[in-house]
Amino acid sequence: MPRLHQSIRHRRPKAFHTALFALFATTALAQDSKRGFAYVGDTHDSDNKLLTSSSSPLKWYYNWSPYATSALSSLEFLPMIHGIDATESSQTEPTIRDLPSSSKHLLSFNEPDGTTGSGGSSISPEDAARAYIDYVVPFRDGSKGGRNWLISHPVTTGSPNGLDWLRRFNESCYDIDEENGCPTDFIAAHWYGAFAGLSGWLGTLDEFYNTNSSRDTPLKIWITEMGLPQQSAEDTYAMMNRTLPYLDQLDYVEGYSWFGAFRTDDANEWTGDGVALFDDDGGLTELGALYLGNEFKEGQKGEGGASGVRLVQSILWMNKSLAPADCRLEASHTFHLSLAA
Repeated sequence: MPRLHQSIRHRRPKAFHTALFALFATTALAQDSKRGFAYVGDTHDSDNKLLTSSSSPLKWYYNWSPYATSALSSLEFLPMIHGIDATESSQTEPTIRDLPSSSKHLLSFNEPDGTTGSGGSSISPEDAARAYIDYVVPFRDGSKGGRNWLISHPVTTGSPNGLDWLRRFNESCYDIDEENGCPTDFIAAHWYGAFAGLSGWLGTLDEFYNTNSSRDTPLKIWITEMGLPQQSAEDTYAMMNRTLPYLDQLDYVEGYSWFGAFRTDDANEWTGDGVALFDDDGGLTELGALYLGNEFKEGQKGEGGASGVRLVQSILWMNKSLAPADCRLEASHTFHLSLAA
């Protein structure tokens, strides 16, 4: 009896299995990804198209404001009440109320321990506690914002000053409302510095909010800004290469965003161009290809490639005045503070 040859239809060569594995890995990353980005403005349409393409792992974005960007409608938008001024604006609440149902998380008060010149909101813990209870908490119970929002405490700088501000904020909350304090649903965090400091800062926040708390359900962390300022491309790549898998497997981190979704010639002096995900011509840097993962390659461009408008420090938060060393909290530097539920 002649030997039957397996038909082409039923053969599964090695290349097929490799491609199939890559497809499954890509799909899994896209579905389960924690990655997002900080949107710095509509400067280069082609870059934004690449960031939001169907194969991109990016799932969410924010822009330090309550105003969503229509070009990014495929992603979850996290609105922010940036400072006290936003609580006094008649436009803030209706703008948040009109956001699509895909928006569920609401950020509050950007770097209140920082200066307005560096992009912070410069709010005392006492004033922030009063504004949070009076203005932000009603979004949580649905009396504002048209739904029950998940709200975050103010996001401080990743520094001892930031941690001290959170401690004083918590104390002020219970001075105002002895029973409830300032309820929150998740933790927002910033970090600029090396990997060791990042892991230490996240551990400190987890201890501050969860370990030293009587709450039943641990709070998850969203890192809305992180980066390694003023370092070489090689050092920055090494930091990201170590950071991404660490954050992906860390149960109490729910989302993270690299600060660098811009071109190298749009970077400011404080960050340096090593954090940029795009080169001057709109191609992915090696760092950008690493952050997007999947099949993205260094030099890859989005559709169009039309030239945009350079930022030239038009957004205040890009004018960071704090030296990187001041932002770093080494893993060995442990803070023991308690936070009531």
